[in-house]
Amino acid sequence: MKNNNFENITDAYQLVSGARIKGKKQEEIFELGDYDANKRGYTVYPCEEGVKFTDFSVVISERELKNNYLIESAKTASLREIEPVNPSMNLANQYLKSA
Repeated sequence: MKNNNFENITDAYQLVSGARIKGKKQEEIFELGDYDANKRGYTVYPCEEGVKFTDFSVVISERELKNNYLIESAKTASLREIEPVNPSMNLANQYLKSA
């Protein structure tokens, strides 16, 4: 992705689960997971061509994220293609509503 789709992280409120981040000096894209209070950092998963790899993750502190990473702008994130819902999930939802 181009650098103009990413902006500096200025506030911790930008760090939400599912946000895409990129290193200031690298071209690799990562996706933020949840904040882990025990480890005092955010779980970060590698992401390639829209696929998040959950078999590998690292924990990065808020300070390191602010200093060394860029976050995808809100406008770009809102235009990102929404992942299709698994058809079996739709059946499960219909079953739960009918019960």
